[in-house]
Amino acid sequence: MNPRTEVVSPTSAQTHDVERSVLEVGRWVHPLKAEIGKVIVGQREMVDGLLVGLLTGGHILLEGPPGLAKTLALRTLAAATEGNFQRIQFTPDMLPADIVGTVIYEYKSGQFTTRHGPVFTNLLLADEINRAPAKVQSALLEAMQERQVTLGDETHELPSPFLVMATQNPIEHEGTYPLPEAQLDRFLMKLLVEYPNRQEELAIVKSMARSRPATEVSKVVSLETIEESRVAVDLVYMSDSLERYVVDIVHATREPAVHGLADLGPRLLFGASPRASIGLVLAAKAAAFIEGRPYVTPHDVKRMAPMVLRHRIAVTYAAEAEGTTPDDVVRRILDTLPTP
Repeated sequence: MNPRTEVVSPTSAQTHDVERSVLEVGRWVHPLKAEIGKVIVGQREMVDGLLVGLLTGGHILLEGPPGLAKTLALRTLAAATEGNFQRIQFTPDMLPADIVGTVIYEYKSGQFTTRHGPVFTNLLLADEINRAPAKVQSALLEAMQERQVTLGDETHELPSPFLVMATQNPIEHEGTYPLPEAQLDRFLMKLLVEYPNRQEELAIVKSMARSRPATEVSKVVSLETIEESRVAVDLVYMSDSLERYVVDIVHATREPAVHGLADLGPRLLFGASPRASIGLVLAAKAAAFIEGRPYVTPHDVKRMAPMVLRHRIAVTYAAEAEGTTPDDVVRRILDTLPTP
């Protein structure tokens, strides 16, 4: 921890109770990481990001070139939990009914019956979501936001927990429909999946370069435990100074000049919404829970900030031509604002 960092905590009794709750309820975290590690080599940011989504109920968007185990990581996470899992391969000819379901008239009985779509599950893998047309994306994103689906004149609640993990390929643009910024905001985090280093790729070759790769994992966490863990995450302590720090970070994406970053103003099209502040607080608490801590540190906030903010801010075309990315903007803000 930074020597300047001061964690203002509640009473020792409260801290002890929360710490005991975090340690007891979170016993599954390291076994789950170990199971995922049997299949996924490296990619710590991606794995931790998926766990944060699982702990907060926030949906995750994975972006990266093909062949980097995005789909495999999501399937492995689902296999290590006891929840139901569905996978949707998005294509340009899909209809909303292919996602949420529909009402069908049964000729023999003379009645309408409801057929649920694959969205009625605990863990949903939306593979290459940017290949689906806007009306299909909207149907899924509405379900993500409302956690319910209306079919005919009836509203159906989605199972709990419900988590959407979507992937998109940033390289190909033919036959794709990029998600609008307003819809991107419904994802808690956007994870960028990078190429492995040489040592990691060698380990991948040794474990996966065979006709039948050993990819079986054991189930290590139940849905009830995940729900209990979400309650424990809410109990993780975050000081007032850190909450103000989170708000300052998000506010700096909208009014950078106020925070001594006037040069960023002409480079930004728009900043993050208050939903980003809420998401960053939740993600920081979940990150602390994963580490077995009952309190949030500035490091948790700084580590989660790029994942929570990169898809919620946009740079101008001129800034993009200069090579400036949303991650660069977030990095400048974190380097400039004083750490509590």
